[in-house]
Amino acid sequence: MVSKKLNLSSKASLPYKTANKHKRQDLHVKRKKARENARRDERFRRRREEDKDPSLREERIKCNVPLTLDRKRIWDEVDRDTGDGLGVSLDVERLKRPKVEEEEEEEAEAVAAEDQSDAGGSDVIDDDRDSMIDSGSNEEEDDVKEKIQIRVGPRTATERATSPVNSTTSTNLDLTPEALAARFPSLFSTEAPPTPKILVTTSINSNLHNEARLLTTLFPNSVYIPRSAHRYGHKFSIREIASFATNRRYTAVMVLKEDQKRPTGIDFVHLPHGPMFHFSISNWVEGRKLPGHGNPTNHNPELILNNFRTPLGLLTAHLFRTMFPPQPEFQGRQVVTLHNQRDYIFLRRHRYVFREKRATEKSVVGPDGKEVKGVEGIRAGLQELGPRFTMKLRRIDKGIQRSSGQEWEWKGGMEKQRTKFQL
Repeated sequence: MVSKKLNLSSKASLPYKTANKHKRQDLHVKRKKARENARRDERFRRRREEDKDPSLREERIKCNVPLTLDRKRIWDEVDRDTGDGLGVSLDVERLKRPKVEEEEEEEAEAVAAEDQSDAGGSDVIDDDRDSMIDSGSNEEEDDVKEKIQIRVGPRTATERATSPVNSTTSTNLDLTPEALAARFPSLFSTEAPPTPKILVTTSINSNLHNEARLLTTLFPNSVYIPRSAHRYGHKFSIREIASFATNRRYTAVMVLKEDQKRPTGIDFVHLPHGPMFHFSISNWVEGRKLPGHGNPTNHNPELILNNFRTPLGLLTAHLFRTMFPPQPEFQGRQVVTLHNQRDYIFLRRHRYVFREKRATEKSVVGPDGKEVKGVEGIRAGLQELGPRFTMKLRRIDKGIQRSSGQEWEWKGGMEKQRTKFQL
């Protein structure tokens, strides 16, 4: 006969099968408690060991990285010369890294050759050079190398932000492929971008007047003009609206689409001749429905673009960059974040404030997990202003509307492989 007091291990199964339902439940509860007690003892034992040796905790945290779909992401195997790469999933930073390293090596070799030639000529002219002068030349050579490294190193996309730490997901817009920039010269212009002036409208006979006015508060220098289909009025097409906006020096047109009185899509027309981007919208939430929300002001916000890594992602990031003024107004303390994750673009707007760190809070840490020097006693508080919504890129037209042809279009088979993303 089985004893009433069962010593169950953490991996124990039911010691015997019984037809009594209540006994099976009791055995299951005992097994569950034994497993929880074993895990608790193991956790406390690990804590005692880590208190004695903090290096064990650092190693555990370093290795304890969750295996998500983003970490399982795969890339297409392509060569360096892939053209614009719109239909290819490739990491632009990884592809351009060897090229940047080669340029740095070539410039360093050129500087070293110049220094050697200068040193040889000086030896012919004067062999009795003082050692102090030689040490000075070496210092000058080091300064030249440092300047070259500073100039060659790519600028980060977070230079506009006030944070001293660069995000691991920040988008580096300097890594744009040359073929992509040549294909869209209006978006990748070398000149200073003009101040954006945006015309916001909706589909014909739309009910999204309030949502369209909210977009005018989100995008600076934007104006909302309702679009009607009155029996005595003219039904203007998107092409005619774009021509009207171009003549009045608008830089972009936004068209908000609806279904059952809810926003379902948004189109961005880059004037004067395109391209035209089509996005679907989901999870639209107004600012007044957010708990603890704030009220936005008319200041130009800062812009943060995160995790746009492919050529198609860089093209989308450049589009959003042209929708905001290049010089933000820092006194407003407003920031708009466009975060791409698994081809979904999450848009959020916050107001930040810097305050002293409380005793119960941790210090600011960088991407390497270590505390950032200089800001040990500072923390940033965020207040969401709204609206918030999620976008997904569906199509890019060469010109204005579908009849102009497509540069890229989303298809259902693109999501068959869950570890492959387009942006």
